[in-house]
Amino acid sequence: MDVQVTGPMLDRFDEILTPDALAFLAELHARFDARRRQLLAQRSSTVTTLDFLDETRHVREGDWRVAEPAPGLVDRRVEITGPTDAKMIINALNSGAKVWLADHEDANTPLWENVISGQLNLRDAVKGTLQHTSPEGKHYTVEATEPPTIVFRPRGWHLSEKHLLHHGERLSGSLVDFGLYAFHTGTYFYLPKMESHLEARLWNDVFTFAEDRLGKPRGTIRATVLIETYPAAFEMDEILYELREHSAGLNAGRWDYMFSVIKKFRERGRDFLLPDRNSVTMTAPFMRAYTELLVSTCHRRGAHAIGGMAAFIPSRRDPHVNEVALAKVRDDKTREANDGFDGSWVAHPDLVPVCREVFDGVLGDRPNQLDKTKQVSITADDLLAVRKTEGQQTEVGLRNAISVGVQYLSSWLRGTGAVAINNLMEDAATAEIARSQVWQWLHNDVVLHDTGERVTRELVERIAEEFDEAHDAAKALFMEVAVADDFVDFLTLPAYERMP
Repeated sequence: MDVQVTGPMLDRFDEILTPDALAFLAELHARFDARRRQLLAQRSSTVTTLDFLDETRHVREGDWRVAEPAPGLVDRRVEITGPTDAKMIINALNSGAKVWLADHEDANTPLWENVISGQLNLRDAVKGTLQHTSPEGKHYTVEATEPPTIVFRPRGWHLSEKHLLHHGERLSGSLVDFGLYAFHTGTYFYLPKMESHLEARLWNDVFTFAEDRLGKPRGTIRATVLIETYPAAFEMDEILYELREHSAGLNAGRWDYMFSVIKKFRERGRDFLLPDRNSVTMTAPFMRAYTELLVSTCHRRGAHAIGGMAAFIPSRRDPHVNEVALAKVRDDKTREANDGFDGSWVAHPDLVPVCREVFDGVLGDRPNQLDKTKQVSITADDLLAVRKTEGQQTEVGLRNAISVGVQYLSSWLRGTGAVAINNLMEDAATAEIARSQVWQWLHNDVVLHDTGERVTRELVERIAEEFDEAHDAAKALFMEVAVADDFVDFLTLPAYERMP
């Protein structure tokens, strides 16, 4: 067999890692992995500037549209996201959302057990056999008569799977996740962290090959692309064009987009210096330009535009916290619905009614607002206007970033990729903002507005040391990705190497 399984074969894993499925993964690797690596090598860790591509002007100015929405993806007014453990799947399928994003990326730790058991759980969910009993004896089953459409998010192009080897070489985590899900379970996908239309073209070629290999009609596989990197924001038309027969639209991946501005422009100084992460809202000029361009681009091409994440986690003990936070969620979703988005994301079932009520009020009986076209004139300068963001760099913000980074990494290393911290759902994307912001402030000699103290390595270490020894591994990893001279492209890369 061309693919060697080095991870333990736990209960029922043989149902997913079948000889035929492994042969399919071997074919994907042989056909597409070299190209994946080549495209990753072409990514630039930093950029001096960005602009719309001259060589693809004909695509942006052309008269073309993507495929009509696929079954189950016509009405997407509220989408819920979460990892693929059995309890979370059942809660998501009972939530009342229209779509559930089954996440093997930012909300999931790629622990071997998670990677394969998640595939098992998804297949059981589609078959209608998924059940779960908690250690306390509570039994969970899917009770919804119309559960949401499942859309699966594989890992990004940059991640590998060390427990599956092809002649000693690791398989791509993205191709493993996609391949196992497409082979066994479903055909709808969310695609994360792409930086160019050439990476979208690679996915499209993967889809076409998979359809032919698995005997599915062309266009059966559909993908929504998260626009969550700065380079991709300048290639929205091109990305839709490359995927047009497989396209299901674009999503405003707001958290990774904020991370990307720091990552890509970290050597450009104070023009790209962000204030406290929790003070950067979607009304900031650079974020506003990005979302307006996304909606306009999508609807001009007949594609869904899906809004960003509401990460608030309701509290059962503090009604005042809920009242304030729910008001912010309502305002956020109202802005998105009125801007033309066809739906939006939430992280918790209790937020589904709020999001649905807002979009119901705008959509009424219509399944979407693809007919709402608005010409906008967004320039490269508008997308790059980070310096116009209001807010300050404060010790409160620094402490929050370090706290979130350490606590999240501590959970991640234990196998949990979505963590409730201070009534917010933190995942890899929000943790990336936290650690990259610390790096940015440190390397730009930021003086904190509320204390007058300069951000130094010693200050960051002192705050991190306030966590007890149970967090020692996470503290060491956080310092590696937050203060080192060399910026690590993704915190999940060194974190993954620390996992069994």
